[in-house]
Amino acid sequence: MAEVNQGGDMVKSVLKAAGVSLPLRAVRATRGKALRAEPVAALYEQGRIRHAVPVPELEEELMAMGAGDEGSLDRADALVWAVTDLLVERTGEGPRARWV
Repeated sequence: MAEVNQGGDMVKSVLKAAGVSLPLRAVRATRGKALRAEPVAALYEQGRIRHAVPVPELEEELMAMGAGDEGSLDRADALVWAVTDLLVERTGEGPRARWV
C-alpha cells in the first residue's frame, strides 16, 4: 500500500529498481491524518490493539498526533493506514489480523 498524494509513484519506481515484485495498492488521502486516525485510536482505547514490543519512536508520533500536531508523523500515519486496511475497512471479510 502506498499513499499516492505525494510521491506514490516514487514507491513503485524504487521497488521496481530494487528488483522487488510485490503487489502495490495505491491509496489517496482525502482527509487529514488526525481524522484518518480516529477509528484506529478508538481500537487502541478499547484495548483491541497493543504492541508486542515497545516502539518508542512510533509511540511518540502517536502521542503527537493525538495532541493535534500533524507535522512529520510518518510512522504514525503508516500505522493508521495499515490498521485501517487490516481491521477497519474489511468489515465484510472479517479481520485479517488476530484480535486481542
